[in-house]
Formats: sequence, structure tokens, C-alpha cells
Amino acid sequence: MPDTAILDIDGTLVDTNYQHALAWFRAFGRYDVWLPLWRIHRHIGMGGDQLVAALAGDEVEQRYGDALRDAWVEEFDPYLDEIRPFDGATELLDELGGRGFTVVLASSGKPQHVERFIDLVDGRSRCRAWTTSEDVEATKPAPDLLRVALNKVGGGSGAAVGDSTWDFLAAGRAGMPGVAVRTGGFSPGELRKAGAAHVFDSLTELIANLDHTPLRAPLAG
Repeated sequence: MPDTAILDIDGTLVDTNYQHALAWFRAFGRYDVWLPLWRIHRHIGMGGDQLVAALAGDEVEQRYGDALRDAWVEEFDPYLDEIRPFDGATELLDELGGRGFTVVLASSGKPQHVERFIDLVDGRSRCRAWTTSEDVEATKPAPDLLRVALNKVGGGSGAAVGDSTWDFLAAGRAGMPGVAVRTGGFSPGELRKAGAAHVFDSLTELIANLDHTPLRAPLAG
């Protein structure tokens, strides 16, 4: 059983996925690369270092990759004042800590965004540590962020909580069980196919059912 709860923040604890999709849509549009929003949304949760090529191909990445990522930041920043935590976000952090888990956030976001979102859920007092895109060379679906998060707190084993398929592809590669919430707009089937062992509609539903997940208690039999 895990001793560390590793939570995604973007789209899991705070409501950001659709703002991210619109920001990427507008960033690509600056370079006359027009992609359907539904396709962009299906890639939210994948780190920006991998998203451009995954959506638009290697040629677009080679020509515009860094400029597109800069444009995405410029397009996303105006949404920051609209971002809100999901119901149950702080309660989930408190419940996990109260059960004895070490709580750490594994985010591939920009440091300035992660810091802001942590404040929205009062995470500085509730989480032992957190990651940003600066902590790894490859973000989700690579397992690196989850491994770094676990190492930051000296954990023995972790369980991952997230909202996107990319969270659970990363968790599987890191050898961690995954618990999903549908707050990012992915279907139960997509999340389970990606490797999530449990899927809940909301954070409040997850809290009510923690005893049926790997997050029932650390090192429990």
C-alpha cells in the first residue's frame, strides 16, 4: 500500500482544463495552425513540451514549438482570475493528511501558475511539497514528475490522483495505482483504459469513497 498521495492540481483540484484548451487554440491560431478544440481538450494534461508535436506534428514543433509555448502562457494568463478550486479540494487534502498520508502535488505547470493554484487550495500548509515543469525534462505522460514528487518527500510508494488520461499513463509507467476524478472532462472509459483503477465524478464523491481505494490508509493491510 502507498504511503504517499500524489495529486495533480491542474484540472484535478482547480478548474482549468477548458481554459487551457482555449489558450492553446488561440496560441496555435497565431501561427495559422487551426485545430479542433475537442482534439486540443483530449491532450490537456499532457505537458507542453510534448503537446505541440502530439497535436500538430514534428514539423510544427520544430518550427514554432517554443514560440507556441510562450504564446500559450500569454493566452492563458488572462484567465487566471477566473480559476476556482473544485468543491472538496481542500477537504480532500485534509482528509488524506489526516489519514496519515504524505501529500505532495505533481504538476507540470509553469511555476507561477502552480504557485497561484496552490494558494487557491491553501496547499502550502496541507502539502509537503510540489513539482513544476522545471523539475523534469519530460512531463506527463512520462513518469518523471511522479517519481520526482515521491522523491521530494522521501516516500516509499505512491498513489496518483488525477483527471486526465495522461495522469494515468504516467502513473502506470511509474508503477503507481491511479485514482481518477472526472473534473477534467474525460470519460470513465477513457480514464480506465489509460490505467485508472477507480473513477469518481467529483472530489466529494472520492472523499466519500476513499475506503474503497488505495488511499484508504497508508500501509494498511
